[in-house]
Amino acid sequence: MTHRDWNSDWPAPAKLNLFLHVVGRRADGYHLLQTVFRFIDRCDTLRFSPRSDGRIELATPIPGVPADSDLTVRAARLLQQHTGCRQGATLHLDKRLPMGGGLGGGSSDAATVLLALNHLWQTRVPRAELERLGLTLGADVPVFVHGRNTFAEGVGEAFTDVELPPATYLVLHPEVQVPTAAIFGAPELRRDTPAIRPADWRPGDGHNDLEAVACARFPAVAEHLDWLRRQSPTAMMTGSGACVFASFADRAAAAAALAACPAGMNGWLADGLPFHPLAEIV
Repeated sequence: MTHRDWNSDWPAPAKLNLFLHVVGRRADGYHLLQTVFRFIDRCDTLRFSPRSDGRIELATPIPGVPADSDLTVRAARLLQQHTGCRQGATLHLDKRLPMGGGLGGGSSDAATVLLALNHLWQTRVPRAELERLGLTLGADVPVFVHGRNTFAEGVGEAFTDVELPPATYLVLHPEVQVPTAAIFGAPELRRDTPAIRPADWRPGDGHNDLEAVACARFPAVAEHLDWLRRQSPTAMMTGSGACVFASFADRAAAAAALAACPAGMNGWLADGLPFHPLAEIV
């Protein structure tokens, strides 16, 4: 659906990191990564109402997050400032993705704001330029603007798109929030995994360098991952955690694994998407 307007719902899908290698560190402290981002059909949803006073308001603030630091508000104001747009908007966010889960929810929300308001305000900023704007908000924002499953490098902004086979994922969500900065700042984090060429990567290759640090510091992550690996040996943590996932070619097998989850483990199924739902929006 490429025709959307002020009455539309705007999806902000989650991502999974099918692997995540830390291959170095820049002089400014930013880590150099290699990863494959896959979009899945578990989404936050945003709606927008036009305003004539030029203000950006979040009608559904997240408890404990001041509006001025909320990524959705910051994204809308950034687009205003970049384009000189005098229109405003009220943002309505239906939050379904967990915070601190490694699913990119906040970054996805910000990207959807950029894509949606660029369309609704008719500011006509090219997608590549929106990607560069998004990078100033956070390292994961550009990939959601980019809109394609992709092999990402650098700090997460250099893309080589990949075709991925259909898959159903069982995602488990330990009831902890893992702070990304704490994982990347850990002295024991491995930062020297050899780089690979995007053309050489195949589904199932690689691991997550952040996983060992998160599991050591958050035992719930280790517990969920250990159980999931007994169902699927290739289970992995996504991002900096806390969520862990396993891929199943057969949805019935994924559903059976979900049904076998021990009491107290929260999980859900999601299908991999061939591309972001807003990949064609202009």
